[in-house]
Amino acid sequence: MGNHPPIEAHDELDSTNAEARRRAEAGEGGPVWITATRQTAGRGRRGRAWSTSSGNLAATLLMTTDKGPAEAAQLSFVAALAAVELAQTCLGPDAAKLKWPNDVLIHGRKAVGILIESGARADKAIWLAVGVGINLAEAPQDVERPATSFAEHMASAPPQPLEALEILATRFEHWRGLWEREGFAPIAEGWTKHAQGLGQPCEARLPNQTHRGIAEGLDPDGALRLRREDGSVLRITAGDVFFGEG
Repeated sequence: MGNHPPIEAHDELDSTNAEARRRAEAGEGGPVWITATRQTAGRGRRGRAWSTSSGNLAATLLMTTDKGPAEAAQLSFVAALAAVELAQTCLGPDAAKLKWPNDVLIHGRKAVGILIESGARADKAIWLAVGVGINLAEAPQDVERPATSFAEHMASAPPQPLEALEILATRFEHWRGLWEREGFAPIAEGWTKHAQGLGQPCEARLPNQTHRGIAEGLDPDGALRLRREDGSVLRITAGDVFFGEG
């Protein structure tokens, strides 16, 4: 067993994030990883459905932190780092890359979904539900962007969900410990090593406008630095970023 919080495995849940939220609102603080073989109502970002097929991983870490909400949001980068390291363990060192802020791409196609939810506790700490969905065995076809699975790129069978979670939880704990002790700097450094598109032209599509420029890297809080043609730097804190793929 790796160095990580306990793993609690269920046959079926509506969603692992929903289960974590229920427990948090009942006063539980973890840390505990909650996973389910099947999710009947899995969700992705912006309320999109996230289907969990047999053989894929759906897991949520319930935890608390004394850091503020803005800092707590940085755990999405921790989750992405852990997931990209899992992918590289299974597929090789160059197969997976990170796209800002927390997309894990395998040969350019999305294979991981990360959804973080949070709330305040009575003791003023913040509870967090760090949800991670990974296409191990198969990828959904009814998605807006091309998706892929680990299995499509492996000669042997992909890892079983609990095997994958063992690696993911261990790597998450490594990066979470650094984050707790040293802040975001080591996370930003680790993330940058696996990032795609830095130094390249990119397009940031925000709800009401689109900006183009060169992606320079992360600010100390995780915002993406976009240098525009006039030399000014724009901080992107939300939105979709595209590197030459439309």
